[in-house]
Amino acid sequence: MLNIVSILIGLLSLVIVIPAQIPLLGWANWIALPFVAIGLAIGQLSSSNGGRNFCLVVFAIAIVRLILGGGVV
Repeated sequence: MLNIVSILIGLLSLVIVIPAQIPLLGWANWIALPFVAIGLAIGQLSSSNGGRNFCLVVFAIAIVRLILGGGVV
């Protein structure tokens, strides 16, 4: 059950992260990161790894975009 919740939170975060790849919308990654962190924590509590791994991929996409945009130095 926790795995499904983690996947749903990851999907919500992905909906925020995808439009944030457009120039001048990178600030939306900062909004998505807390959701991804919550999804990671819930996925860690699950017996399955799917939700956690999905949230890690979304987290990596957001962080790479922030690094490339200069949001994380």
